[in-house]
Amino acid sequence: MDFSPLQHSCNDADIIPRAHISFRQDAWLRLKKNKAAMAGLCIIIFVTLLAILGPMLSPYSYSDQSLADANQAPTPAHWFGTDNLGRDLVTRVCYGARISLSIGIVASLINLGVGVLYGGVSGYFGGRTDSVMMRIVDILYGIPLLLYVILLMVVLKPGLLNVFIALGLVYWLRMARIVRAQVLSLKELEYVLAARVLGAGHSRLIFGHLLPNSLGPIIITLTLSIPEAIFTEAFLSFIGLGVSAPMASWGVLASEGVVTLRSYPFQLLFPAVAISLTMLGFNFLGDGLRDALDPRMRR
Repeated sequence: MDFSPLQHSCNDADIIPRAHISFRQDAWLRLKKNKAAMAGLCIIIFVTLLAILGPMLSPYSYSDQSLADANQAPTPAHWFGTDNLGRDLVTRVCYGARISLSIGIVASLINLGVGVLYGGVSGYFGGRTDSVMMRIVDILYGIPLLLYVILLMVVLKPGLLNVFIALGLVYWLRMARIVRAQVLSLKELEYVLAARVLGAGHSRLIFGHLLPNSLGPIIITLTLSIPEAIFTEAFLSFIGLGVSAPMASWGVLASEGVVTLRSYPFQLLFPAVAISLTMLGFNFLGDGLRDALDPRMRR
C-alpha cells in the first residue's frame, strides 16, 4: 500500500488553537457568567454608593427632628417616610449603610491581619507550635461567636468602637482554621520543597509561596464573613448592645420600627429590606467566587 508524506509546515505543531487564558482571567469570565454573583456584586456597589453619596445628597440630617412631620408615610418629600421623631428615614437608612459597611470592612481587615497570619504560622511550623496555637483556637471556637460578642458588649458597654473591639477579639477564628488547613496541604508540595532547598527563609515561604496559593479560600471566606459581621452588628443594635442612639444603625432602625410595627410598618420595612439585600448580595458574590476560583472547574 502506497503512502505519501503529508505536506505541512514544521511550525504547525507549535500553533496554539486558542489564546492562553490565565487562571485569574478564567475565574473572572466564569464569575461574569454567574448571574446571581453579578447581581450580588451590583447590590454591593449600589449599597456602597448609597452609603457614600446618600447622606451628602439628602437635604436632611440623620439626626434632624421635626415633631410636626413625625410618622409620615412615604411621600415625595420623604421617600421612606419619617420616624416617630420626624427624622427622614432615607437619610437614616443611608447613614446606617455606612455603619454596616464599616463593620464589614473592619471584620475583613481583622480576618486578613490576624486570621491569615495566625493560621499561616500555625500550619507552617506544625508540631508543638501548631498544637498550642490551635488548642487556643479550639477553646475560643467551642463557644458560639455571638455569645462571645454579647458577653463582651455587656462588659464593654454599647458603642461602635466597642463593637469593633468585640469582633476583633473573636472574629478571626474561622479564617485561622481555614488558612491553617490550606498551608498544611501546600507546604509538602514540590515547589515549596524546591524553594526551601534554594535557601528561602520562613517568611518568604509563608508570604511568598504558601499564602498566595491559599488566596482562593481566603477570598471566599472573607466575602462570606462580611454579611455575618453586618448581621451581628444589626442584632446587637437591635437588642440594645450595639450602636447607641442617635446613630442610625440598621439594627437601631429595625428596633425602633418594631415598636411601631402595627401602626407604621414602613418604619421596619425599609431597614429590614436593606439588611436582607446587603446580606444576599455578599452571599451571592461569595458563592460565585467559590465556583469561579475552584481550579477543578477551569476549562
